[in-house]
Amino acid sequence: MWREKGWYDVVAPPMFGGAKIGETPALDARQLPGRVLETTLGDLIDDFSKSHIKLYFQVEGIEGNRALTRFIGHDMARDYVRSQVRRRTTKVEGIFTVTTQDGHKLRVGSMVTSLRRIQSSQIDAIRAGMRKIIENRAAERKLDQFVQEVVLGKLAADIYKTIKKICPVKRVEVRKTKVLSAPISQQ
Repeated sequence: MWREKGWYDVVAPPMFGGAKIGETPALDARQLPGRVLETTLGDLIDDFSKSHIKLYFQVEGIEGNRALTRFIGHDMARDYVRSQVRRRTTKVEGIFTVTTQDGHKLRVGSMVTSLRRIQSSQIDAIRAGMRKIIENRAAERKLDQFVQEVVLGKLAADIYKTIKKICPVKRVEVRKTKVLSAPISQQ
């Protein structure tokens, strides 16, 4: 049974340069669509410092012995998130549902870690600032551009620039995204 299976190269979507994610076995190519694969950004772009960022892809088509994928979300390693929070600091999280310029609906979770304990009014202001920046950026960008900004840290850097005016900030991360739906023409 195992010897009969064929091996297929799993390829990242064009937004990640079509890099090879890995290989997967299957008896028939029709079994592949729908499979979800996980890899780290560090493995994809050969940068060890980004190995705490996990990317999730779903196989949606076959081309010869290549399995083509689409991006369905990202997450940060739990131990990395925990390492950011220390005593006498405050972690402010926000989860927002946004729609990109090309109609993709995403759920975006972001996190701000302060240098010291902060008041609830500052927490509310930080959350409102995060919401405004994330919603505006998603509305101005297509899915590919938005995902690249999130994964490579540009969106977090822009949030940091705004939030540091409210209180001293240690770190800003967009720690999780999930594609909830694609536009009807692409489903």
